[in-house]
Amino acid sequence: MTGGLYTAGTYGGLYSEGRFALERANIPNAGLDARVLMQHATRRSWAELFDAEDEIAAPGEIAQFNEMIARRIAREPVALITGVKEFWSLEFKVTPATLVPRPESEHLIERALELIPKDSKGYVLDLGTGTGCLLISLLKERPNMTGVGADISPEALEVAKSNAISHAVVQRCAFVQSDWTEKVVGEFELVLANPPYLTEEEFESAAPEVREHEPRIALTPGTDGLAAFRAIAKGLPSVLAPGGFAILEIGISQAQPVRALLESAGLDSIETGRDLAGYERVITARKPIASKGLAAAKKRLESAS
Repeated sequence: MTGGLYTAGTYGGLYSEGRFALERANIPNAGLDARVLMQHATRRSWAELFDAEDEIAAPGEIAQFNEMIARRIAREPVALITGVKEFWSLEFKVTPATLVPRPESEHLIERALELIPKDSKGYVLDLGTGTGCLLISLLKERPNMTGVGADISPEALEVAKSNAISHAVVQRCAFVQSDWTEKVVGEFELVLANPPYLTEEEFESAAPEVREHEPRIALTPGTDGLAAFRAIAKGLPSVLAPGGFAILEIGISQAQPVRALLESAGLDSIETGRDLAGYERVITARKPIASKGLAAAKKRLESAS
């Protein structure tokens, strides 16, 4: 369907009306949004709808689609309207209690797969787990790993657990309510985090879809946007196993200040990775296997023996 002229009440006509309504409201990607909402309202694939474009839609389908279009015109994100979002080729349940997974966060999974062997039996921690998309995606790729998802929001943890059940990894993960690392117990070979990093100014100037519909706590800590990184960096030495890695998503201008925080926490091997637009969006750091002081003392003892 391309949105041409169709008989009123047909699938083709319904799609055209929805797309034109979104265009009139200056909604970005109006055609794609109408298509996704149409598929969700009718429970049909786009190929099925294309073949049935001259068929009359059911009254219930029309009502649901029109309601969804109205919500989108009110700038509610498509993912919150449908209740699902794709990430790492997996479908995740989302609610107003969780951040909608972003494509750029997939760079954290890519980096993790570079560092973690396929047969690893390691332990992964996902801080600020939200929907659980990072933890669950990694566990799907590394079937011998186990992990923990931590979040301060009990509502978000319920969503994450539901997604873990849907993707059949719930037996290999646990969820804990925690303010970053505060209540996390144990040492992990890998720590993942996509913390809130928008500055107060960036949040206030964000699109209505973000500012008015997603949880503020998952988007910005206020002021300079670095408060979450300060808390995470402080806690990483206690939750990372020696030689373990932390992989964090960062804002496009935060590489240097976050690097400084990680160095101050005693981490090394700090590297940044760029997104498809060329911005530094992922930072990786390692907990040393032994501190330089301990290593030097060990060397002196060995020389004296």
